[in-house]
Amino acid sequence: MKLTEKKRKDILDAAIREFREQGFPAARVNRIADLAEVSKRTLYKHFESKELLFTAITDILLEEIAAVPKLHFRPDLPLREQLIGAVQDYVGHLTGEQYMGLNRLVMSELLRDQELAQAFFAKAAMQDGPISGLMGEAMQLGALREAEPGFAAGQLLSMVKHFLVWPQFLMGAKAEVDTDAVIADCVDMFLAHYSPKN
Repeated sequence: MKLTEKKRKDILDAAIREFREQGFPAARVNRIADLAEVSKRTLYKHFESKELLFTAITDILLEEIAAVPKLHFRPDLPLREQLIGAVQDYVGHLTGEQYMGLNRLVMSELLRDQELAQAFFAKAAMQDGPISGLMGEAMQLGALREAEPGFAAGQLLSMVKHFLVWPQFLMGAKAEVDTDAVIADCVDMFLAHYSPKN
């Protein structure tokens, strides 16, 4: 890693820490520079404002989402098992410590600033989710009835997140449920609605 890249990473790490501890409005550029062990001038060379620093952090969160491998439908395997495995992997990613911490940080600020929220969700909408590709291919091959794959994936993941992601996000503790059973139930409900015979 080049020195400039390392400094940029150090600044981002320090900003994440400062924003988590102080909140975005109370965060101070001087403290971020001190935590990163760089001069204020160096910080401003990489990020012209606190807002641009925060935008870079939202981009990291979007990169985390994009890093989830895209899945492809395999006609030789049962669709139910493919969906269960895909959702298990996705929930594991969303509830990971790094992602969860970044998500809390970003969402708390997006609730405060509608302009930032609109920009963030516009960028997020341009990403193809890891499960929608699998669903789109399953629809093309007749394993699921035709629909908009992103919308269908959103329906399934919304059910799952209600039980397995939001409790941890909001309360910091995993829900006391059987994760595998919840995912299987949600997938079964999804398949009951999207089965090609409906």
